[in-house]
Amino acid sequence: MRSVRTSPRSSAPTPPRSSLRDAAAVLAAGLLVVAAVLVGRHIEDTDGTLFVGWPPLLADWDPHVGPGTPAAIVFAVALIAYGPPLAARLPWRTLLATAWGGGMAWIWSLALIDGWHRGVAARLTTRYEYLQVIDRFHNIPATLRDFTGHILIGTPDHWPAHVAGHPPAATVTFVLLDRIGLGGGAWAAVWCITLGATAGVAVLVTVRALASEELARRAAPFLVLAPGAVWMGVSADAYFAAVAAWSVALLALALTGRSAWCATGSGLLFGLTCYLSYGLTLMACVGLAVLVLGRREARGRPVLLVYFLPGLAVVPAVFTALGFNWWEAYHLLVDRYDQGAGGVRPYWYWIWANPACTVLVVGLATAAGLWRAGAALARDRRLGTADARLALLVAGGVLAILAADLSGMSKAETERIWLPFALWMLPACAFLPRPRLWLAGQAVLALLVNHLLATGW
Repeated sequence: MRSVRTSPRSSAPTPPRSSLRDAAAVLAAGLLVVAAVLVGRHIEDTDGTLFVGWPPLLADWDPHVGPGTPAAIVFAVALIAYGPPLAARLPWRTLLATAWGGGMAWIWSLALIDGWHRGVAARLTTRYEYLQVIDRFHNIPATLRDFTGHILIGTPDHWPAHVAGHPPAATVTFVLLDRIGLGGGAWAAVWCITLGATAGVAVLVTVRALASEELARRAAPFLVLAPGAVWMGVSADAYFAAVAAWSVALLALALTGRSAWCATGSGLLFGLTCYLSYGLTLMACVGLAVLVLGRREARGRPVLLVYFLPGLAVVPAVFTALGFNWWEAYHLLVDRYDQGAGGVRPYWYWIWANPACTVLVVGLATAAGLWRAGAALARDRRLGTADARLALLVAGGVLAILAADLSGMSKAETERIWLPFALWMLPACAFLPRPRLWLAGQAVLALLVNHLLATGW
């Protein structure tokens, strides 16, 4: 059904002083984080306009250990030791299943460092979260028709922050889980972790389809051991990331395998993505990279027009028919954002502190991988090598983050909000030599964050 890229990786010699450039990239990323911490601490201590406990993260200083600590350490050590060789030799489908299982193990162990209640069961039940309004959706169509009337602060029974800040597909998901007997924070957590862990699998499928299987295999351990797993367990954004990632993966398979089913599925999932989070319309940046990379295979075949676009129309049509107006809700959300902390948080700080948050999500290894990706694109602008094609895919994720950052609608909390974009930066780690060393750095970062801070998500 699909074609697998077999063209060689770039045959260009390793750039001179590559190790020094890796070190420089890591140093620059580390200094960015340190600056964001120090400047943010000063701002918060002097005028308190950041509204985060441990800038630039929504977290509080709280050194602790928990039941997940031994499991997280053992899993990290095992993956560092055996992950790269296993990724190189496992059958492809077995590798995908292993990556999914490994991703769940890593997310669960990190979440349980905070204990079952605080780390898992209660995460999605706070006053800001979707589960707070389940009982208000006893009549889903009627609630959707009146949804925009409760977005602004000051309106009767205005929605909690996360409900108001997202289209209603996010809340309706948890309402439907409750309807089938999977209500409460624990089941919501299981849903988010189980689906969220598939996001890395979707990225691997995409890299294989558009770049090469070799690069996908090299990237696999980094997608499993991602520091961002700290915020994927448990956050609804992990669920959003999975839906968005599979929309991209199916698009890649549709173009390279000329599959009508994949094209329709991609459109359907991208439509759902846009009704899970307004900001995830920027996943179009990653989709654009996929279109560029798959243009040769799709030439002369109306895959997108005939199958993708009808699939894309399904979710918007359903919600519109039920009375929800996406554009009206989005404009009201902009006003709601200014009514809350978003209207006070200083843009000048978050414009560069948000990328510092992203460093903590993707890890210092990705910082080194990004400059190598840039070098690969510079060497092969015609995208004739697998290295250059992977670099362009990574660039799509970077572009989405830049657009979100400049918009001013993501001031703080981007460690979870940008998870769907950050995932597409992690494959840049496939360019790195000595993967075990870099994986160790990724694991240490995640373990330090989770053990030293009480994260808000």
